[in-house]
Amino acid sequence: MFSARWQIDAKFGHKQTALELMRKWEREIGSQVGLADLNFRLMTGSIGAREATIESHHEVESLAQLEAFFAKIAKIDAHAKWGKELEPYVVSGTSLWQIFRIVE
Repeated sequence: MFSARWQIDAKFGHKQTALELMRKWEREIGSQVGLADLNFRLMTGSIGAREATIESHHEVESLAQLEAFFAKIAKIDAHAKWGKELEPYVVSGTSLWQIFRIVE
């Protein structure tokens, strides 16, 4: 099992707007591609992390499942539109995907 983590930093004073847009993505786009099956959750920086950091976590059984997820969202026009809506509130160059293997 893997944890796929997508991280961005919100511009100063715009974290709440960025979080609202992330929730919008969850409702309107993620719901179309089976996000509920990926144990999706949002996190923000608190102690020992940048307060502006917003991370989304997705749990996948395999990298193939993650690839299928990426392929599905790439076909949704609203996903590209959402990205353009989010962009003004994100520090340029901070978008980062990290994939961690879950060991139990």
